[in-house]
Amino acid sequence: MKVFRFPSFLALLTCSLAHAGEVRVAVAANFAAPMQAIAAILEKTTGHKAEVVTGATGKFYAQIKNGAPFDVLLSADNETPEKLEKDGLTAPGSRFTYARGQLVLWSANAALVDAQGQVLKTGNFRKLAIAQPKVAPYGAAAVQAITQLKLSERLTPRLVYGESLGQTFTFVSTGNAELGFVAMSQVLEGGKLKSGSMWVVPPSLYQPIVQDAVVLTQGKDKPAAAALVTLLKSDRIKDLIRSHGYEL
Repeated sequence: MKVFRFPSFLALLTCSLAHAGEVRVAVAANFAAPMQAIAAILEKTTGHKAEVVTGATGKFYAQIKNGAPFDVLLSADNETPEKLEKDGLTAPGSRFTYARGQLVLWSANAALVDAQGQVLKTGNFRKLAIAQPKVAPYGAAAVQAITQLKLSERLTPRLVYGESLGQTFTFVSTGNAELGFVAMSQVLEGGKLKSGSMWVVPPSLYQPIVQDAVVLTQGKDKPAAAALVTLLKSDRIKDLIRSHGYEL
């Protein structure tokens, strides 16, 4: 009888694939594009797959409280992960800051938004899109900026609200709103503006958008969740995150 033996590298590959797992990640809408790239790197380097669900941070909080089967949350703020910690729904000591967001005023029209954001005062538009401030931290930041600029009375009648930052971006990109407050990460590619026109809102006009990640109770013993966290903290991924318009 002949005995066939696999080369050692094939045995290692087989072992690696056998232990590959999946992590279900709730991701704030502003981080959708970077997370797609990170998920691809995770699978390529570890074999683990990430099932990514994007949406509004406030809605994720409600879903997790009601037992939604997420392993990791990448929030658009630091308050929501902290609340989940207090609720006893996270792996102890797993919370960390993965990014700091920047708010921009953006239009799909390359000639509409000027470098100083004066379009908000001149009023050459009908609709201004923002994310629902009660569930989306970038929406709350937009309201803070409008208030600091003393433009609330003028702009409030023109506001249209997206259920998430993703929907807000869609409102603007499709022309349903001429301009809107979105995340810099949504309009940059390779560190450059993909299309349209934008004004980078001065950070002094809104509270810092500190974005924390946390491992949830369901994911505390999952190797795939641990691998994702390790990757997020790596220098390679930090550089990728910066390239999408975030600060660290």
